[in-house]
Amino acid sequence: MNELLNDSMMMPRIGDPAPVFDAVTTEGKIHFPLDFNGKWIILFSHPSDFTPVCTSEFVMFGAMMKEFEALDCQLVGLSVGGLYSHIAWLRTIREKIEYRGKKHVDVRFPLIADINADIARLYGMLHPGESETQAVRAVFFIDPQSVIRSIIYYPMALGRNFDEIKRVLIGLQTIDKYNVSLPADWHPGDEVIASTPGSLKAADERMEASGPGTHCYDWFFCLKKLPV
Repeated sequence: MNELLNDSMMMPRIGDPAPVFDAVTTEGKIHFPLDFNGKWIILFSHPSDFTPVCTSEFVMFGAMMKEFEALDCQLVGLSVGGLYSHIAWLRTIREKIEYRGKKHVDVRFPLIADINADIARLYGMLHPGESETQAVRAVFFIDPQSVIRSIIYYPMALGRNFDEIKRVLIGLQTIDKYNVSLPADWHPGDEVIASTPGSLKAADERMEASGPGTHCYDWFFCLKKLPV
């Protein structure tokens, strides 16, 4: 039991290289994350096929796949289940399920068959307090250099917020592109936080030079608009 607990609670952290693995998926074999080098990746787990919360999530992920592709992001799903179960479930979603006006959704991103839970353990997706045999709803955001940049966990009974998943991805890309930080409740198009000065002189200069397009409430808290 202690060995199972230790294996289940191991997890990569933000800033770590994404652990490497080979897997069988509904889109063929993959070498992860090597097959997707140069792209952002969202790796997400779900507890089980043919369950209602997971089904609603896959309708949403499948319906939004093009939106994520437009952001140069590859979706990769995982559950502790077999390949044939995955195939049957995705066919059922396409042929029978409608959720929030979305129907006939054809899921064409890889869904990993992790029947022995090896990858789930590698990524810390098994939480014994929830289940010792099924993965919780984990979301790993992995950048084009295969580094983990953000992690979100949801319990098994709570479906994910897809607006938030997309917001986090765009936020991480914005941080990298403009070397800024993002304030609470930031959404694309909102003001961002300018880099904090690293010296007293720089702090004084910032307050003196604050002008159009930048609002400095104090030397450490300046908001600015990004270029359109």
